[in-house]
Amino acid sequence: MVQRVSPEVFLQLARSVPVIDVRAPAEFARGHVPGAHNLPLFDDLERAEVGIMYHKKGREEAVRKGLEIIGPRMKEYVDKARALAPEGRVQVYCWRGGMRSESIAWLLGTAGMEVKVLEHGYKGFRRHIHAAFKIERPVIIVGGLTGCGKTEFLNQISNFNFQVIDLEKLANHKGSVFGSLGQPEQPTNEQFENELGMAWLALDPDKPVFIEDESINIGMVSIPKVLFDRMRLAPVIFIDMPLECRVERLFREYAHFKPEVLKEMIGKIMRRLGGDHAQSAIRDIEAGRLRDAIRTALTYYDKAYSFGKKDSQERLMTLHATNEQIEALCSEFLNQQSEILNPL
Repeated sequence: MVQRVSPEVFLQLARSVPVIDVRAPAEFARGHVPGAHNLPLFDDLERAEVGIMYHKKGREEAVRKGLEIIGPRMKEYVDKARALAPEGRVQVYCWRGGMRSESIAWLLGTAGMEVKVLEHGYKGFRRHIHAAFKIERPVIIVGGLTGCGKTEFLNQISNFNFQVIDLEKLANHKGSVFGSLGQPEQPTNEQFENELGMAWLALDPDKPVFIEDESINIGMVSIPKVLFDRMRLAPVIFIDMPLECRVERLFREYAHFKPEVLKEMIGKIMRRLGGDHAQSAIRDIEAGRLRDAIRTALTYYDKAYSFGKKDSQERLMTLHATNEQIEALCSEFLNQQSEILNPL
């Protein structure tokens, strides 16, 4: 049995029903429904070949070429789909919900599986994701100078059932020029939007969501403008941590990286840091004085943060740190959260 379903229904079912993306590997790599398995009808070269056939000789010849390619693989395809969906229920999609997903849905349905096809395909899913960011949610920004532990604070309050979106985790990047160190490869911007949109849709609309203060670009990916504009107007919980505490936090985070890597990162902000400051930081790294190098780099990041923040944003609370530990700040927030969150 084959049934077409809307993106809303498709994504709800995807929590328990395996999803198969039948597009070519290159299409899948650019962006896909989070959690989907790529089981391509054609590989990248075959897809190009069928497309050329369609434009030169028409639909009928393209279909014949497609059948010639996939015919010998039909049993293998069914076996792979059943391995992914042993209960016999599966959801599939292609680019626009056309021939590729219809063909696979027919094949799997003929093999006895219950198949649902995403209406309008991945293109419809992308429209759904773009629309998601226009949905209003109460947002609270967690701000503070570089190294103050904003991400750790978010992680800790999430353990107390506060809604959190960790942009840096979704982006595989910690936001600064050093942010790629120790991180997996960043997703494409398209996939970052997909993951973020799914997180946004999953939120309880009646509760605020806490998001770390970020610039619009996190490494090579960008926060959708409609969400970024909302973040720039949202009230702020500000973590005020002394410079030396931030130096210690960053030292623990980056001390295990090779000096050559750290020097390369300093080189990327040399113009903004100033040639003399950058050279001083590089010399400190070479001499094993990493704390001094971090202290120098923070002069740039502190100025950048102060320049970038909006004075018009309401500051709900300032959490004053006396050391580099975040647990005390989390406790302070929990003790006061009812009085500052109730009006929101």
